[in-house]
Amino acid sequence: MALSRLWSAFIIIAILAGTIKYFGNSNYHSMLNDLVVGKGGDTLKIEKLALQSSTSFVQQHLKDTNYFTQNKIHYTKIDSATVQTYRVQTADGVINTTKGAVELCLGLIGIMAFFMGLMRIAEKAGGINLLSRWIQPFFSKLFPEIPKGHPAFGHMMMNFSANLLGLDNAATPFGLKAMESLQTINPTPEKASNAQIMFLCLHASGLTLIPVSIIAMRSSLKSASPTDIFLPCMIATFVATMAAMLIVSFKQKINIFQPQLIAFIFGTSAIIGTIVFFLAKLDKEGMDNVSKLISNGLLLFIIFIIVLGGWYKKINVFDAFIEGAKEGFNTCVKIIPYLVGMLVAVSLLRNSGIFDLIIDGFKTFATFAHLDTRWVDGIPTALIKPLSGSGARGMMVDTMKVHGVDSFAGHLASILQGSSDTTFYVIAVYFGAVNIKNTRYAISAMLLADLVGIITSILLCYLFFG
Repeated sequence: MALSRLWSAFIIIAILAGTIKYFGNSNYHSMLNDLVVGKGGDTLKIEKLALQSSTSFVQQHLKDTNYFTQNKIHYTKIDSATVQTYRVQTADGVINTTKGAVELCLGLIGIMAFFMGLMRIAEKAGGINLLSRWIQPFFSKLFPEIPKGHPAFGHMMMNFSANLLGLDNAATPFGLKAMESLQTINPTPEKASNAQIMFLCLHASGLTLIPVSIIAMRSSLKSASPTDIFLPCMIATFVATMAAMLIVSFKQKINIFQPQLIAFIFGTSAIIGTIVFFLAKLDKEGMDNVSKLISNGLLLFIIFIIVLGGWYKKINVFDAFIEGAKEGFNTCVKIIPYLVGMLVAVSLLRNSGIFDLIIDGFKTFATFAHLDTRWVDGIPTALIKPLSGSGARGMMVDTMKVHGVDSFAGHLASILQGSSDTTFYVIAVYFGAVNIKNTRYAISAMLLADLVGIITSILLCYLFFG
């Protein structure tokens, strides 16, 4: 019910906001068309006007330059007396978004089929059960409702490991397999179980060892030190993960001071801390090389071990692979309606200007409270990240281009991009894959963990770059 109410609110508020803009602002006379059939990135011409008829503020800025932007409206001086005004479509409209959602799911089919096929080989060879027995002493304290030796432990461990190494393509199939495995022991199939909520909250916290894509983007924009966000990114995402665990543990009345849990948390922290200490000494090229070696090398090792294990156990490896691959294909088809619904709501929110209102509100609050306002320029990335990974990536790049890749806002946007996952995408895909209709407190727990990650990112940015 929580997801249903939130989804409905997104759509109603966005359409109302777009309608108000359409009737109340002449610069948005095509707003209703943009919401439905617009295409992200398109240039929308507004009008040509005499330079003298524009505001004195615009005239002043166009004295020394031919281009000026104010409140997302762009002014280009055609000649000494004429100005062309236009704006840029923020995201695809409803029609193109539905098409994009289906294409996204179709793009997942190959990856899902391959990795779900591998998972089926590992299951039949007994590898998942073996992994489950290894990690059960620790995970059984966080997931007390999962029976001893259940394969869900192994599936979750595969997902967490893939996330940590930045293997997004592998993490999604492993995560969906974990949700399906947890669903087999869910006493109320249409309601999210405690174990499913704990798993998704930990998954959505986005703990990643090396933010390779962010470092690459900063490098392409000519940053003086592309890797300087590595340590704050790692700390922020680790804090967000710990926050997710504590929030859900409190809600589920799990005692986090059990010796096994304390040992697991401190042991994991020590291992990650040691790796961070080593990686922090590397330059961009060294970090890229280590990242590729660890990520791709480990992925190939996993594939090798699974196939070798299946051969050793004398199972029909290829038949098992095909069986799992078919399951991966069906899962991709199953999540299409959920993804279409969520991405349409996100599209309406982005194009209606709701985010601009929120950001303006942050700036007003910071000014009124006499706070440093530099952090507000990086906030758009944080606001969009729970809704759209590609949108947040685009906002991060835009922030770095506008304010400078090595500016405070550029650093903050980079850290925020690496400190969490796309919460609503995760909700739609993972719960949709197992037909969960009642998500209970999963959304509020994830968003609260996201908030902790955002606050931590801002504080770290002031500490490292302020």
